[in-house]
Amino acid sequence: MQERALLEDSLAARMPEALDMLRRMVGINSYTGNPDGVNRLGRFTAESFVPLGFSSEFVPSTNPDWGSHLFLNRPGGAAQSIAMVSHLDTVFPPEEEIRNNFHWNQEGSRIYGPGTHDIKGGTVMMWLVLATLKDHFPEVFEKTAWHLFLNSSEETLSKDFGEHCSERMDRNTLAALVFEAEGRLGSQPLLVTSRKGRATWRITATGRGAHAGGKHRHGANAAVQLAHTIQKVANLTDLRRDLTFNVGTISGGGAFNRVPHEAFAEGEFRAFSPEVYSDAMNQLMALAGEGEVRSVADRFGCRLEVTILDESRPWPRNPGSDRLFEIWRNAGERIGMEVGVEERGGLSDGNLLWDLAPTIDGLGPWGDNDHCSERSADGTKEPEYVDLDSFVPKALLNVLAIVDLAQSGN
Repeated sequence: MQERALLEDSLAARMPEALDMLRRMVGINSYTGNPDGVNRLGRFTAESFVPLGFSSEFVPSTNPDWGSHLFLNRPGGAAQSIAMVSHLDTVFPPEEEIRNNFHWNQEGSRIYGPGTHDIKGGTVMMWLVLATLKDHFPEVFEKTAWHLFLNSSEETLSKDFGEHCSERMDRNTLAALVFEAEGRLGSQPLLVTSRKGRATWRITATGRGAHAGGKHRHGANAAVQLAHTIQKVANLTDLRRDLTFNVGTISGGGAFNRVPHEAFAEGEFRAFSPEVYSDAMNQLMALAGEGEVRSVADRFGCRLEVTILDESRPWPRNPGSDRLFEIWRNAGERIGMEVGVEERGGLSDGNLLWDLAPTIDGLGPWGDNDHCSERSADGTKEPEYVDLDSFVPKALLNVLAIVDLAQSGN
């Protein structure tokens, strides 16, 4: 109990510095499509970790429209290493922040602003945890090699970031700790041990154009064909298997007096299980080929093409993640915190790392309304915020669990 009180006092004493760091981060627009802002945040983040002994490396994204990934490194005295993961980008363009008057704004224990919850608060949590380890557990801090990975384009889940992380991780990496915000069940903090994988797709329906009045019977209507097909896509959803298909956009056709010759739909599907994910992929691809819609005149038929635009593989429940959760759960028991577990449908960098090293997610502070910048007068819409009161308890949990992890070794 004495150690707990000492650590809590130390964390509380560091909070003004941590909040100033967070305030300055939130003040930098780091929308994924604003590479100058992302790089500016990267430089500020690198400077913030220099006093803890970290050197920085900026690696350009393979997409020239995005900023550079940031890798911070501090060598250790032993072979073991721990990776900590966050990201630099947010989903809010500068004009949206201005339009919705969305900026740093503290109201009681809530701090509103872009990235407070997703994920600048998580980056500050990393700093708070490492600074506390340095002061109170110097042996663990000095013997462990620390690798901090910050993605410039996590909101698009860029594949090259995972490749760069893989090059910097080895068999001595004890864990990849992802500092996305924690979940909550009531007041119980939830950590993440698995996430759904996602594939985005496009279906193209091609038919035959014709004059809608004079030669309607010669047309094969691609829009009507697409309407049939997207219903089939929607019916692939199987909630019993945690499989969801979503039709996101539909387009096609042109003038009212023309039978459409082409139409498009785009969307995604998600699943936790690699087996379910693979089965879903097969079912989706099986929709390609000949359609049902034909011209009356000569039975010319519509055709369907299915294209996979992007994939992020599932992060399934696995022994490595479950073992890390037990370490965090046991640390929580020592301080009277009941820690729960969740399987989260959204993606994170954990999807890229879980099979490189044992991975756990949700280590950041608590907040809500991520990806939302609007506020309504009636209170039905509130922008993204982080809960100030969640920092010290969560940092305490993380510190104790990381000490246990480092002392247990591989």
